[in-house]
Amino acid sequence: MGYRHFSKLMRMELSILRKKGYSLRGIAGELGVSPASVSRELKRNKMRGGVYKPALAQQKAYMRRRYSKFEGMKIRKDSWLEDHVKKKLQDGATPEEISGRLEYEFGYPVISFKIIYKWVYSVHGYEFAKYLPSKRWKLKRRKGKKAKRALIPNRVWIEERPEIANERKRIGDFEGDTMGKPKHSPHTLVAVADRKSRFLIGRKVSALRRAMRDGFKKIIPPDAYSLTLDNGVENVHYGSLCIPTYFCHPYHSWEKGTIENTFQRLRRWIPKKSRLEDYSQAQVQAIISRMNNTPRKCLGYRTPAEVFKDQYNLTKSHSVALRGTM
Repeated sequence: MGYRHFSKLMRMELSILRKKGYSLRGIAGELGVSPASVSRELKRNKMRGGVYKPALAQQKAYMRRRYSKFEGMKIRKDSWLEDHVKKKLQDGATPEEISGRLEYEFGYPVISFKIIYKWVYSVHGYEFAKYLPSKRWKLKRRKGKKAKRALIPNRVWIEERPEIANERKRIGDFEGDTMGKPKHSPHTLVAVADRKSRFLIGRKVSALRRAMRDGFKKIIPPDAYSLTLDNGVENVHYGSLCIPTYFCHPYHSWEKGTIENTFQRLRRWIPKKSRLEDYSQAQVQAIISRMNNTPRKCLGYRTPAEVFKDQYNLTKSHSVALRGTM
């Protein structure tokens, strides 16, 4: 029989059954709880002299839970911890990232992310709820004719990508894409993300048709192992990259989930329908650097930059390509 909290109605029934002379086991059977739960309820919430009044018992239980959740929180008891959580939330970190990074730095669990959420939604932390990442938007299917796409020659489909790349066992397997933009805005962001480290490299270009020439060619390390792209018209000239390239199936964007997830995180700083003309190249690189230095749960709360630098032997050409992104 699972444990559940007593409701106001249950407390009224308990009081009536007790006055009728029911035993603890009999009351428990009628309420659908264990005898231990009934005994605990009477012990905790009865008045002086052993009198049990359901209305007063409900008030006592309410106040006990209120103060145990808010006033007695671990965050409230530690001013340093509270200040640390406030600062990290303002910096854009999620409760999971804050919790995981503290455990990584101290070597033991300091506080769980659930407690941080509980604090944020309490009277003490509600002002910082606005810093939490926005909820995922539901994608709406657009009706109408599909745009004709140029045929990409000699495509190699994603199922032929090496297993070592699929399993994220090495640094150097990238996924690339261009970020969505408003209809009448020429500028877009071209970016690649390393599958293992989630390290992001990006560059703003003045037009989608220049994504290959001014974007991918300038940001992909020349000795990368592989690149995964979608079937966008901007990828027609992928052969000029001289890198083994694999393509997702049409309308299967989830097959390159690393870059899709990375763009979703990037939307915290560059919201949808934003015009990239309003962001300088330096501002874009600053945002990318911030993302690369944010602890990630999937990396054991290390940062993408830490994992990338530790496991990838940067050559001089890499240093040029990655300048401003670390």
